[in-house]
Amino acid sequence: MSPTALPAAAVPEHGHVTFLGAGPGDPGLLTLRAVEALAHADVLVVEHEVLDVVRTHARPGVTVVNAETGPSDPLPGTVAPLAAVVDGASTTVADPAVRDAAHLVMEAARGGRRVVRAVSGDPGLDTYAAAEMLACAAAGVPFEVVPGVAAAVGVPAYAGVPLRDAQGADVRFVDARTASDRCWTEVGASDGTVVVSTTLDSVAAAAGELVSAGRKPDTPLTVTVAGTTTRQRTWSATLGTIAQTLKQAKVLPSPEGGRPVIAVVGERSAPAQRDQLAWFESKPLFGWKVLVPRTKEQAASLSDQLRSYGAVPHEVPTIAVEPPRTPQQMERAVKGLVTGRYEWIAFTSVNAVKAVREKFEEYGLDARAFAGIKVAAVGEQTAKALVAFGVKPDLVPSGEQSAAGLLEDWPPYDPVFDPIDRVFLPRADIATETLVAGLIELGWEVDDVTAYRTVRASPPPAETREAIKGGGFDAVLFTSSSTVRNLVGIAGKPHNVTVIACIGPATAKTAEEHGLRVDVMAPEPSALKLAEALADFGVRRRTAALEAGDPVTRPSERRPGARRRRAT
Repeated sequence: MSPTALPAAAVPEHGHVTFLGAGPGDPGLLTLRAVEALAHADVLVVEHEVLDVVRTHARPGVTVVNAETGPSDPLPGTVAPLAAVVDGASTTVADPAVRDAAHLVMEAARGGRRVVRAVSGDPGLDTYAAAEMLACAAAGVPFEVVPGVAAAVGVPAYAGVPLRDAQGADVRFVDARTASDRCWTEVGASDGTVVVSTTLDSVAAAAGELVSAGRKPDTPLTVTVAGTTTRQRTWSATLGTIAQTLKQAKVLPSPEGGRPVIAVVGERSAPAQRDQLAWFESKPLFGWKVLVPRTKEQAASLSDQLRSYGAVPHEVPTIAVEPPRTPQQMERAVKGLVTGRYEWIAFTSVNAVKAVREKFEEYGLDARAFAGIKVAAVGEQTAKALVAFGVKPDLVPSGEQSAAGLLEDWPPYDPVFDPIDRVFLPRADIATETLVAGLIELGWEVDDVTAYRTVRASPPPAETREAIKGGGFDAVLFTSSSTVRNLVGIAGKPHNVTVIACIGPATAKTAEEHGLRVDVMAPEPSALKLAEALADFGVRRRTAALEAGDPVTRPSERRPGARRRRAT
């Protein structure tokens, strides 16, 4: 436990408040202490832009309070709230005069509740949380502060703009909304780095203030919007040219001109330096919206890998898993496990692990029932599901993660060393016969048991279907022929600007049969290798654009009629 954490028994009767900095946008910038506080919160008081950053770390049933509008329902997918935020008898619910954030925080803390007041950036630099802290102190409500990464520090780091170097520099932070004439005069007279928090349509005015105060018009300047997120975009200019740069980029005028930005003024923001240090925006799939047509359980690790390349994965289940129509065969096989009928059990999917685990729980069994039985897993993801169940597999393919790869490493039956010659194979109703035939050839008897059925999933929301057919996705990853057939069946055919990536030749053939042009193919049948191949495609595409002097765009930003090029 953190030395600042409060044990449950120590929470005072009038509650406890944690003022928590959620950082500038990237959920990965939350501190360990922030995650710990969120996991124990009874109530979250948050602004809308912070909710997506903190929600995954909140426990089920936590009550969410919008700092702008007041109490609301618990997080989607959670159980009913454990505590109401405002007492049902209170007259303050409809009284806008007292519905400020400080009042909401203290109402939420009543009755010994743990409250997390989450703000963007850092509580002490990016917001005016001090007023809420003073209100808690005056009311005798104990509180703590969990610092966060301030936008003025985090955003330049993600934009590739260091604020200091080996020679050192004076760094000034200015909030253009509240800066006085004296403030502009002081920073204008210095030659240090100036970090300006402002809005997109006020950048030119802030630049004008600095020039009027003495800064040279040719001083380098970078402007970053949506910093630390996959929507991040940075423009390089000078104090004298920034207005024209934003106009030429068709950024302004815009109805979104009020979006917050971080502008860095000084030699350290020079474009030549940023070209080498812009690590975030130069990720191979930066900002790409990638469709992952798999179930959430199957897509988790693949989506994580895509995020590491800068992509925005969008998971769309194409199949649903249901129990077998006749469960008796599965029931007999599980009983056979316990009575010593099998030498091996082979798992060919995460769903197979889940099906056996559910049957175990139905009978009151646990992982100890596998004692004396050798366990095989078709690949790393299946092996991880087994480990989570409490079972360490004895065999995982050393090469290709497939039925063929499993057979390469599977030992032949030896009547001297193997007391039992039977293998239990729980699998889907549509599985191929490759593994069964291979095991029989190696001398094993196989109980090939339908553990679950795969059926076509329900269609995704209309918005997603329109994005698929209208070119709203930059790429789609197909991990099997069934994902091709099912996606086209429930959502329609992806637009011709969308990059099509397939896990292998069979999947690619199915895609082509459905009128899709395959751009990327994995070098081996692995979902993670498929993501790597798409990232390599993104690198080649980015390099080609830069060498041609063209702007780097995403596939969805291309003209619908533009020719598409097959990956080499």
